[in-house]
Amino acid sequence: MPDQLRVLVVDDNRDGADSMAMLLSLLGHDAHVAYDGETGLAAALSLQPHVVMLDIGLPKLDGYEVCRQIRQQPASEAVCMIAVTGWGDEAAKQRIHEAGFDHHFVKPVDPDLLITTLSALQA
Repeated sequence: MPDQLRVLVVDDNRDGADSMAMLLSLLGHDAHVAYDGETGLAAALSLQPHVVMLDIGLPKLDGYEVCRQIRQQPASEAVCMIAVTGWGDEAAKQRIHEAGFDHHFVKPVDPDLLITTLSALQA
């Protein structure tokens, strides 16, 4: 992975998505934002990000379906998929795993966990 990761944040909470993108930019990454599942899927396919931070409860296509469709693409094994959701129970964890996510962050995202995860991807 390069020093600067291309990160796509997909969340229908515009303030949350924009704030996360701002944090990622301050950390030195190339951050992009989409506010619904369909736009997020299209952005993921065109941008070919290193990391997708994906809310689960999205309009149009939910995060599970967006992840599944990204994972069907030939180069998707290189993409780190991070579920970002308010749901942290065992059933949610199981569905997140089955959809193809690599990580599960519960909102609000712990900045230290984010930094540690992104640093591990860069190593």
